[in-house]
Amino acid sequence: MESNRQYLTKRALMYGAFLSLCWGPVTAQQYAHASHAPVQHTRVSLEQALKAVASRINKKLVYDTRQLAGKQAHTVSAGLPADRLLEEILTNTGLTYRVEGDLLVIFPGDVTDGASSNRSIRQQLTVRGHVKSADGEPLVGVSVSIKGTTTTVSTGISGQYSITAPEDATLVFALIGFVKQEQAVAGRTQVDVLLEEDNQALSEVVVTALGIKREEKALGYGVSVVKGEDLTDAISNNWSDALKGKVAGLNLTQTGSGPLNSTRINLRGDRSLDINGNEALVVIDGIPMINGKISSGVDQAYGAGASGVDKDIPIDFGNGLSDINPDDIESVTVLKGAAASALYGSRAANGALIITTKSGRRREGGIGITVNSNTSIQDVLRWPDWQYEYGQGNNNRNANGDLYYSYHLSEDGANTGSTSSAFGPRFDGQYYFQYDPEIEGQSVDRRLWRPYTDNIKGFWRTGLNFTNSVALDGATDRFSARASLTHTKNEWIMPNTGFERIVASLNSSAHLSKNLQVNAKMSYTAKSSDNLPGTGYNNQSIGYFMIFQNPNVDLEWYRPIWKQGKEQLEQIHPFSSYIENPYLIAYEMTNGLKSNTVEGNLQGIYTFDDRWSLMVRSGLNMRQDKRDNRRPYNTANFPQGYYKEQDVYFFESNTDMLLTYQNKLTPAIDLRASLGANAMRYESKTNNAIARGLLLPGIYKLSNALEQALADNDLQRRRTNSVYGFVNFSYRDLVFLDITGRNDWSSTLPDGNNSYFYPSVSSSYILSDIFSLPDAFTFAKARLSWAMVGNDTYPYRTAKYYSKTDFPGSAEAPSVLHNADLKPEISRSWEAGVNVALFNNRINTDVNVYTITTENQVLSVPLDITTGYSSAFINAGEIRNRGIEVMLSGSPVKNDNFSWTATATWSTNNNRILSLSEDVEGEEQIIATSGTATLLATVGGSIGDIWGFGLVRNPEGQVVFNGETGLALRPNDISKIGNAYADWRAGLVNEFQYKNWRFSATIDGQYGGLLYSQSHHKMTEQGKLRHTLLGRETMTVIGEGVVLNDDGSYSPNTTPVPIQTWYGDYYRRANIETNSFDASYLKLREVRLEYNLPVSVVSRWRLAGASIAVYGRDLAMISDFPIFDPETASLNGATIVPGVEMGQLPTPRTWGVNLRFQF
Repeated sequence: MESNRQYLTKRALMYGAFLSLCWGPVTAQQYAHASHAPVQHTRVSLEQALKAVASRINKKLVYDTRQLAGKQAHTVSAGLPADRLLEEILTNTGLTYRVEGDLLVIFPGDVTDGASSNRSIRQQLTVRGHVKSADGEPLVGVSVSIKGTTTTVSTGISGQYSITAPEDATLVFALIGFVKQEQAVAGRTQVDVLLEEDNQALSEVVVTALGIKREEKALGYGVSVVKGEDLTDAISNNWSDALKGKVAGLNLTQTGSGPLNSTRINLRGDRSLDINGNEALVVIDGIPMINGKISSGVDQAYGAGASGVDKDIPIDFGNGLSDINPDDIESVTVLKGAAASALYGSRAANGALIITTKSGRRREGGIGITVNSNTSIQDVLRWPDWQYEYGQGNNNRNANGDLYYSYHLSEDGANTGSTSSAFGPRFDGQYYFQYDPEIEGQSVDRRLWRPYTDNIKGFWRTGLNFTNSVALDGATDRFSARASLTHTKNEWIMPNTGFERIVASLNSSAHLSKNLQVNAKMSYTAKSSDNLPGTGYNNQSIGYFMIFQNPNVDLEWYRPIWKQGKEQLEQIHPFSSYIENPYLIAYEMTNGLKSNTVEGNLQGIYTFDDRWSLMVRSGLNMRQDKRDNRRPYNTANFPQGYYKEQDVYFFESNTDMLLTYQNKLTPAIDLRASLGANAMRYESKTNNAIARGLLLPGIYKLSNALEQALADNDLQRRRTNSVYGFVNFSYRDLVFLDITGRNDWSSTLPDGNNSYFYPSVSSSYILSDIFSLPDAFTFAKARLSWAMVGNDTYPYRTAKYYSKTDFPGSAEAPSVLHNADLKPEISRSWEAGVNVALFNNRINTDVNVYTITTENQVLSVPLDITTGYSSAFINAGEIRNRGIEVMLSGSPVKNDNFSWTATATWSTNNNRILSLSEDVEGEEQIIATSGTATLLATVGGSIGDIWGFGLVRNPEGQVVFNGETGLALRPNDISKIGNAYADWRAGLVNEFQYKNWRFSATIDGQYGGLLYSQSHHKMTEQGKLRHTLLGRETMTVIGEGVVLNDDGSYSPNTTPVPIQTWYGDYYRRANIETNSFDASYLKLREVRLEYNLPVSVVSRWRLAGASIAVYGRDLAMISDFPIFDPETASLNGATIVPGVEMGQLPTPRTWGVNLRFQF
């Protein structure tokens, strides 16, 4: 028994020794010397050796025992592949092998004769590992490929990867900004890699105009790239919010008008006197998108007390930008300069945002699945400083001379309850006859005079937002695809408002042959809302109600909406017929939306050879909105109700062709040249059907119109045909030169002026390679560019067109004189910049300076009425923008477990109007008006200058008062009060990573700028804000300033003014100066804390990755602006007017949690 046990032990040890030779792990360093590995000797039988090899490669061994009897295995070398190992074992044995399916067959023959049989027996291994940077930080998105094949995977959120590869394969690890590294598998199943940063490269690939990918170092103009993951750190209803503070020179203007919150994107300042002609172009996967807005209401945000069909309130139905799903975005490249966007011609006179969507990637196991679930809550960021010490009243006094209150006539005195002002008695424990909601009238007994401090805040609720998405992607050698589906359900902070959105997208690519690649992309968005809030200073807006609500009025009194027994006929608004019931505004004055958007393109790329290729692409963008506005009976503007249906249709198609040639002209010079063409077709339609009154209340159908329903429509079409080309030269990767040219033919311009050419020249110099710089310089680049781009104009301005009227068969002559000689606006731009990286990329700075001059402005100038026209279009005016943009990033701390990266941006833009037309009276041009504030262009001034009446001041700057009345003197003429745009903007992003934890925070703000507030005017006039407590004790105010004496000298003002008169006059609506405020602010924009589950955990759950994050957006703000938020503008129909606040709605503050699972 003992001898048998010793025999078995000996055989097992010998068998194990042979297995260890076959399977023993080899480190990367050892494998580098594998060809010189020492010969290992063993005394194992040939039969046992072959069984060990068969086990290693998962094959069944088939052999004749007589042929193997008594034979010993020959010497073998460690680390050999299985086929080489078999050759060594069988050499000089008279035997060879072949593989048949799962069988390893041994038979007579010469193993050195490779032609004798099928010898392909390389074992397929599942190789796993982690890829990190040299300082131990996990690297996401590293391409891991098998050398010589197209098999590729990417590392996950923790730098992990998994790939199936032959045992003797070589893996290639590549990531932009790092040195490519190769690792031999050598039979290993675990291969971990550290990648070194490529200090010489710094050549990040960016997507430029026309969707062309270029190395950043080759560009002669400044670009900014925001990665897709940076857009989803703190999700909002409009993903473009995530760009704030991250791109120098970018200004996003929003109206704060509801959950969809349309955005005006501006790069490097306004260049056109047409306020709607300054928005950047948005391009998705090479196709321009429709980002315009069409109003459903009046074209003025100020509409107080107005009535009639033309005075419906502006509604923000959103623009195309908000329909993009941020989880589908791979990156956003911001082309700020004209040289960067010149290839888009007149479409990109104001720069461009190039959005690249995600595509399919090869995944281990075939298809990758990403599930993302996001839940967030919203409340109000900040409230105005209301006063709750005094109640409703107009300084009314009883027979004893005391302030009193009475809802309707009572024994205490006349009615004081119908005013909107709060200059009544202090809340001091007294009792008055007040409103009784039970009887919907005056209370029988006196009631406690008290404030309701929640009577505005209590109207707003905690908002909820749920976003869930699933994405599937994968790829093979010839095909890749990604499909995603996202559902968003929003319940905004205002009751009965919000929206629902579904976005489905598909992005695919197929190599149909060696030469032909076809790419297809399509997305569909369905968006709906039962109610979106109105905006502006209009009694249909909840902002209007907040202004007029009094401190002594309980919000609950309004909740029933309708008076008992008079449902749908008479609302509860007991204090003023001009102030609508807030719950009626929320639940009865609804603005519905059903929107469908389709966007996509089909692209074919044919590669003739290494030099020539042809790209053909056709894309479309189509959007259709069905909107309705419902207004019940018994409202100030529409006493008999109102109903409107509006159909809005946008369509744009773009077809491109691009022929490209690239070649190495000499060993030092590389050339790439392209010639292309584009055909653009655009159409928009609007159909309106309006019931001015309702026959039966509460029934919203056109057939229920009190009178015949009115209908009108609008149609606009435009076409642009273009040819373009560019040439890129590279000299030894040291100097780069780009030359571009584009010619557009526009249908909106007259014959003779509808053809215009846009050239550009840009260059880049890699100073760190051209010169010998100090060791501290890792990389240095200088760039310089010049470009000319332009703007055409709107349709139907070059010929005489007639309009329909309300009377069938009739037409209306135009009131605007056409101009058959209109020319396009032309912008010429110079830009210079430097990019420097120091201390092994620990510090990186990028600086741009630019000058942009725009001429041939298309202006509307007034005409004498005797001409038969009110105005005419002309070309005139010259605008100049100069600015500086700075980006500074760095890694103050980087080690194996912890890293801290920071990025700061700063920008300033100076705008100057150099000239206007001599035909413009007084050298002034109105850009926009909102209420009593006017954006006025004057020679020597700037776009964004706010003009209006202000205060009269003496030479020392003191306010001058009337010595008799005590009121401030009023100037005879308007003057410049300030400018809507900031002196400078800045942002700071910090990110900290500790093992699997990541924390990031973004702050941004602006310095300077002016904002006129209609809400401040009215709430001050009515005594609603805390600063109006000044003078309540004495009931008078003495203005701080001087009076003009008869001898021309000045003396201090000492004349008291009754408080209600004082606040009503000094802060009157026409006084733009006293109601305008510094728009500077600093915001804690984003905060995110994320935890990525360790690989050891997710692997047990059969996941590729998982993370959980909590985040916040717009969490805190520092600002002197007294209303909700200085980051606002007014909405004049479809026009966003900066520098003016009109009945602003609150800004939401967001808290959320995000779960992500990858399979």
